[in-house]
Amino acid sequence: MPMQVADVSNEFDRQIQTLLAKGYATLAGRTEAEFRELVEPLRAQVTKRAESMTAPDEGRVPFLLVVTRELVAIEESIPLTTLAGKDKPGVIERFYKPGELEQFVTVKETGAPEALVYVVFDVERGEEFCSVVPLDAMATVASRERTGMTMEEGIALLTLFPEALVKNKCYSLSGTRRPKDKRVPAIWISKGAPKLGWCWEGNPHTWLGLASAGDRA
Repeated sequence: MPMQVADVSNEFDRQIQTLLAKGYATLAGRTEAEFRELVEPLRAQVTKRAESMTAPDEGRVPFLLVVTRELVAIEESIPLTTLAGKDKPGVIERFYKPGELEQFVTVKETGAPEALVYVVFDVERGEEFCSVVPLDAMATVASRERTGMTMEEGIALLTLFPEALVKNKCYSLSGTRRPKDKRVPAIWISKGAPKLGWCWEGNPHTWLGLASAGDRA
């Protein structure tokens, strides 16, 4: 069912409030008012697309407010995530060596804005790609004129819609890669909590799909 402008604006407010409640303003070195001022200009980008949006469901979200690592480090944002109805904080896979995480950068093809915060539209968790080789999933996504999601976008999905991460429906984040590296970042569940890890681009997993997005602004 199509969303109305009021519905979209209310969801925009909910997402801001969720970020504030989790402490994003403090981590960004801003007051809550300053954080709102930073994000507020994105509202117009979102509401003007209201008629083309449908209400979120378990595996699809019309838009997400994305806070990039330039504002809040991934090492700080992952511990703010939890599974729906749980309280164990998210963790980073220990196989990321010290200093290695920042070497995984946004792929140019995503077209992600060079901004502290932005909006990603038409998000799909991508469970259809469970058991599919990630490289093949990436090719299918590209053929649909979509792009893989970044680490920050995957964290935003989990932060704002924790119900999106469930057993056997976890997701890879091919919009962030390390140059000349065959690893694809991913978020899955480990010991009752979210975990940011990685899997090989040629190895399929029955429980790991590939998240994608329509576009960004």
